[in-house]
Amino acid sequence: MDGENDAPLTFNQTVRGITEFIEVAIHTILYVRQIYPAELFVRRKKYNTPVFQSRHPALNEYISGAVRAIGEELTSGNVDKVVIIIKTKDDVALERFVFAVENMIQVEAFNKDTSVEGAMTPIVLGQYFRSFLVKLCMIETQLGHLCLGDDVTFGVVLELQDDKAPSVSNGKDPPPWVPSTPQHATAGVTNKAELHMLRAVDTGVINLSFAVQESEQKLVMMGRKADIKGKQRAK
Repeated sequence: MDGENDAPLTFNQTVRGITEFIEVAIHTILYVRQIYPAELFVRRKKYNTPVFQSRHPALNEYISGAVRAIGEELTSGNVDKVVIIIKTKDDVALERFVFAVENMIQVEAFNKDTSVEGAMTPIVLGQYFRSFLVKLCMIETQLGHLCLGDDVTFGVVLELQDDKAPSVSNGKDPPPWVPSTPQHATAGVTNKAELHMLRAVDTGVINLSFAVQESEQKLVMMGRKADIKGKQRAK
């Protein structure tokens, strides 16, 4: 086992590592942004750091299904970005947590379980994921409270490379993905949105960067809330 962890990553190991991290990150985003009540989550440990996992079966099934489909597209080399979108019940995008990927090498199918020369090891990748999660757990200091109660929900958006179409897995009915509204994708971001880069890692196989965008609509809404609070204090 130690020998496997000391060897450079294979393509398939890298895909599995990234998809597993995205799944952990989704649960953590839902917790730290208070999309669901705190009592819905249980504290776990992953990458040698505390994380939070939903205990709701239907929610977990939705997340697991989305992550499986993401893994299939990563394996095919189709993915440009994975976006966890925080939105109102009226589908207004507030925050986008963006995982951007870039395949650094082309690997033939028969070589996807072969270590890639110059790639990092699984142990080092886990250390990077730990630092990603530490940043994520502190994100509230940058983004503030949403304070929207039941008027907030989330979705998972997969953005493919320009020349790619979604893979259709056999036996999946309905297909795992449906077209998203333009406003939910990163292309729908206005120039008044704010971008916060959280972390990036060059694995030597697939590069991964993690950022969060605050939408113009959210900034306007939060500004209005701040104005109202200021007027209340003035009274």
